[in-house]
Amino acid sequence: MGILEIVLLIAGVIIFTGSFFLPLGGEKNTGIDQKAAKEEIHGLVEEEMNNVRSKMQDKMEETSEDAIEKAERALERLTNEKIMAVNEYSDTVLQEIHKNHEEAIGIVLNQLLDSEYGVISSLNEIDAVGHRIVHGGEKFTESVIVDDSVIKGIEEAITFAPLHNPAHLQGIYACQKELPNTPNVVVFDTAFHQTLPKKAYMYAIPYEYYDKYKIRKYGAHGTSHRFISKRVAEVMNKPIEDLKIITCHLGQGASLCAVDGGKSIDTSMGLTPLAGVPMGSRSGDIDPSIVTYLMRKENLSCDEMDTLLNKKSGKLGLSGISCDDRDIEAEIEKGNERAKLSIDNFVYQVAGYIGRFAVQMKGVDAIAFAGGVGENGISARKDICDYLEFLGVKIDEEKNNCRGKEVEISTPDSKIKVFVIPTNEELMIARDTMDIVTKNK
Repeated sequence: MGILEIVLLIAGVIIFTGSFFLPLGGEKNTGIDQKAAKEEIHGLVEEEMNNVRSKMQDKMEETSEDAIEKAERALERLTNEKIMAVNEYSDTVLQEIHKNHEEAIGIVLNQLLDSEYGVISSLNEIDAVGHRIVHGGEKFTESVIVDDSVIKGIEEAITFAPLHNPAHLQGIYACQKELPNTPNVVVFDTAFHQTLPKKAYMYAIPYEYYDKYKIRKYGAHGTSHRFISKRVAEVMNKPIEDLKIITCHLGQGASLCAVDGGKSIDTSMGLTPLAGVPMGSRSGDIDPSIVTYLMRKENLSCDEMDTLLNKKSGKLGLSGISCDDRDIEAEIEKGNERAKLSIDNFVYQVAGYIGRFAVQMKGVDAIAFAGGVGENGISARKDICDYLEFLGVKIDEEKNNCRGKEVEISTPDSKIKVFVIPTNEELMIARDTMDIVTKNK
């Protein structure tokens, strides 16, 4: 029932009730009686209207909160859909991106300089600009200051990240134009995984394809995994060099990383962010023969198959509902078995990777959850950790009953520490930018 219906219903009740106190036209009532009746009616109406106001306020607040949540979720889905819909960048699209980036940077700079809300009085106060770059190929093992060779390296890696790297470049160009004397620093998501040993990053396909096309495991979310592992070491008050940590960046995109002594030695994503655990709309690991089988059976082109695996699979594909865990959980409460299957499959695969990485590191000191699901998925975290009881993992359910905050959720007698660590890639980029610029002064 909407607000208007509620108001009309209550108003109708008031009028109906009031009619019993109104004098009938044929009756001769005294002025005192009429005055008393009017006062009684007025009091009743006032009381009921106060009740209406209160109920309306409650309803409006409830509706407002519900509307905001629905809008946020719709915006997330729309954004994801728009992003995933782009396969390649035509010259026209690139020009528009360039234009939009320049406009966006201009808006940001104006806000920074704003007389009322700004934080600087001159653009000369900006010492450096940090950029996140999804893919740096094999060329970049750490964050670097942008020069012509770095630009060329980012361009060469476009083949592995056609959706992201071109846009990253436009952001760099826009900053160079608006701040021509300010250094730009790029932080690569793949750089953290360049410490993987060759046995971990090579695929068992003809070696010539590595030589020719650099086909290997690169991983992703490196900036996040680096932040999480460093933060775990800080919380545990131990040198990261002495720790074996499994970081779980779980969201629409999801990846896990085995961090041994502060270095990535393995990760779940591969040549592209399609590999690993099932995600919102990405399949994760599958039998490679499924690709050729479906292409023949469904007469699918390469692009169509790519779309199926990246945009129609994962939790969306299994549930048939949504790639959003909130939508899926709502359906689970209604008894939807496919919705439950999509979550069960995800949990099972995540737990499997944790077990695998524990074996590869020959032990594990801490597990950390981050990302949208990792930071907010109370039941998902518990279900994952239930699989790990044989490793001595014990969860404090009261501590685990939290969303979006840093907390240790394991019990004091748990053999492995378990944390929720909200990731902060922006802070990592800022730190790298400051360190590099300071060293190069």
